[in-house]
Amino acid sequence: MKGQVFIPTDAPKDWQRFLADPEKQWRDGYSAKSAAVHWEKSKGLPSDIEGILNKSGLNSPELLLAIPEWKTPLPGGRRESQTDVFALVKSTEGLIVCAIEAKVAEPFGPTVGEWLVNASDGKKIRIEYLKTLLGLSADIEHLRYQLLHRTASAIIEAKNFDAHAAAMIVQSFHPEALWKEDLEAFATTMGLRLDTLGKTKHGASLLLGWSSPPLP
Repeated sequence: MKGQVFIPTDAPKDWQRFLADPEKQWRDGYSAKSAAVHWEKSKGLPSDIEGILNKSGLNSPELLLAIPEWKTPLPGGRRESQTDVFALVKSTEGLIVCAIEAKVAEPFGPTVGEWLVNASDGKKIRIEYLKTLLGLSADIEHLRYQLLHRTASAIIEAKNFDAHAAAMIVQSFHPEALWKEDLEAFATTMGLRLDTLGKTKHGASLLLGWSSPPLP
């Protein structure tokens, strides 16, 4: 259960203590530190995220708050989905919940098929929940499990905040946009196009985006 009282940050270093492994994950050239530096430096909504939201038709986006390492509980186990940056954004169309997944060279982890090898009852409960929430009925074993639960988190929190739309945006700090094809495959299975606001099969307004911020 996450706390509901949050303390403002003064510098990127303040983000470190919220990581699952603060010593191992807080390193130059890795996503956690890259995201912290970028968001703190932006002093508001980063221009790359603003550009994607505007492009999708969510106009004049303005950051209301951003919280690092936001945890969203999911059925089927004690482990939550931990979003790198949770951002609450207002636009002329309404409120937007953004789940930001930061990457440098780190992959998205196992595919659904790999994650389900010798699956526990908890894993089976979780994957069925995710499939129902996302409206997935086709073969999904080739998709990256992380993309499913991170997108589900955005949709869940959008409902919690009564938001107009949910967005799951990968913020890639790698010059070669590694692993973008994984997000494209996921978007295709969802019946969506990257950087374009669409609807899930259950009618939720959803944006799947890929952002390439300026490299430091």
